[in-house]
Amino acid sequence: MTTTRHPDVNPDASKHRVPSAYGKEVIPEGPAPRHRRALANLLDLGLAAIPLVIGWYLVDSLADANGGGQADRVVFGGAALFIAVALLVWNRGFREGNAGTTVGKGWCGLVTRDAETGAPIGVRRALRRLPWRADGIEVVREATARADGFTPIAPDSSMAAVRRRRILGLIVLAILLVLVLFASVAIGARPLSFPEVFHALFSSSGSETDIIVRTLRIPRTLLGLVVGIALGVAGALIQGHTRNPLADAGLLGLNAGAAFLVVIAIYALGLTAPSQYLWFAFAGSALASITVFGLSSIGNGKASPLSLALAGAAVAFFLQAMTNAVVILDQTTLDGYRFWVVGSVAGRGFDIFWQVLPFLVVGLIIAIASTPSLNVISLGEDVARSLGTNVAMSRTIGIVAITLLTGAATAACGPIAFIGLVVPHVARAITGPDYRWLVPYAGLLGGVMLVMCDVIGRVVVRPGELQVGIVLAVLGAPFFIALVRRRKLASL
Repeated sequence: MTTTRHPDVNPDASKHRVPSAYGKEVIPEGPAPRHRRALANLLDLGLAAIPLVIGWYLVDSLADANGGGQADRVVFGGAALFIAVALLVWNRGFREGNAGTTVGKGWCGLVTRDAETGAPIGVRRALRRLPWRADGIEVVREATARADGFTPIAPDSSMAAVRRRRILGLIVLAILLVLVLFASVAIGARPLSFPEVFHALFSSSGSETDIIVRTLRIPRTLLGLVVGIALGVAGALIQGHTRNPLADAGLLGLNAGAAFLVVIAIYALGLTAPSQYLWFAFAGSALASITVFGLSSIGNGKASPLSLALAGAAVAFFLQAMTNAVVILDQTTLDGYRFWVVGSVAGRGFDIFWQVLPFLVVGLIIAIASTPSLNVISLGEDVARSLGTNVAMSRTIGIVAITLLTGAATAACGPIAFIGLVVPHVARAITGPDYRWLVPYAGLLGGVMLVMCDVIGRVVVRPGELQVGIVLAVLGAPFFIALVRRRKLASL
């Protein structure tokens, strides 16, 4: 089939590619129709308006009459504005400048390009561009752009550029983490103003608001931070060692081991407070890890990714069955177990924080130190051995780090799902497969995600609170479904 190009007579008419009676494909020239450009701009505007509408609703619902406070309204209103601006910059700046399309233009089949060269306009020019002014820029149909050889700007893949992007990403994540931590201190069941928050932080005098901030919110925030970091790093290590993109702490039986010994402690010893059965949960995770690693090493004397996953699933199912059997026998045990198993940072003070902190610090040090060998193992065990890497020792060190991080986090807050599953994939999309960068990114993202979900849980069901494990499940389930549908899972 040959291709014939005809200029548009009426730019507002529909000009799709139409095969002629002689087998020729007609590709119209000139700008796209005005109504399609208007629809694309409307869709892009709607994308940026969505967080603003949600933010307005939240700010309105957090009025003083509804139990809200000044800090609540400023934090959620500012977050909505920040998300809207970030979406606008990404959509109308980076995406349109480099690829020539936005979300709206992609749906309408349009491409933005330079009117003279037919090339992408670049990020800076896209950000400075006003929609109602041409400035040497034209919007055409995708068919027209393809026929003229339009090629999106490829990202700079040099080592220096990749390193700059990774460092910039870490700086952005650190700033975002500071903002989320401040929001966690400022927002809660008791509305506070910013002067009250700053007074409690820097010049505490023992007032009611000072006690709330220093004895309730700061310990809760710090515990959520370290637990989120631990779960994010542990998730990255688990997926790396098992070569399974759907792996998390539950796959190795760590959560099931902690739950089983917690139930035993409540049933047999009558323990009721999280600080009392903290060590039982940690011991349960450690014993489950040792059991899984031992079972996976039976036969050939080494633990492979497949044997680890199979042994972990078997141990988890067995321990879950034993836990259910004990819970059925006693109502008190069931009540205590239900409180622990949902996963929460509420009601935990500095006593629990200081008890688990040493294990988390040691686990993080081991995890970071093991990232170079994990990079080599990701190339394949045979390649790793040929390069002189002791695969068995590296995997053992990784299991020790995973046990310390997951065991301490689960002991402190209960089994918190989805962070170990979701965060490594987000980090991998930013950093690539290099675990020297992926692990720090996963830690920061995990801390941000857990603390942010905890803040959301304090607001959505006021005057009560929603446990962070429930909020994470609600937000993580859609991501899990999208993850399963992706075709790139096997490439991990």
